[in-house]
Amino acid sequence: MKNATGYDGEIYAAHYLKRKRYKLVDARFRSRFGEIDLIFRHRKVIVFVEVKLRKNKDFSEAFEAVTYTKQQKIIKTAQHWLQLNKCDLQPRFDIVEIYTDLGEINHIENAFGG
Repeated sequence: MKNATGYDGEIYAAHYLKRKRYKLVDARFRSRFGEIDLIFRHRKVIVFVEVKLRKNKDFSEAFEAVTYTKQQKIIKTAQHWLQLNKCDLQPRFDIVEIYTDLGEINHIENAFGG
């Protein structure tokens, strides 16, 4: 996955989660509040996924880029998506970190919430 882009990371994360029996519901959802990379259904939960792609861990862990401000944007965007789609499933916010040089993927469930 050398020279991968953010979009490549989203595709890789989607395949990874599908192998874990998550069902893709939506991708790259945008609203005036922000964007959600991937939206999955897993059991009785709707999962909003932020994907972070990095070459390595030299400067920081990828999840650290999901700051409080970023989390608030994702939460507001998720609320908007839930209203538009009349979804009453329990929401959850996950982060998928991908490190291309390490060939590593980490799925952090329930990474934050509002």
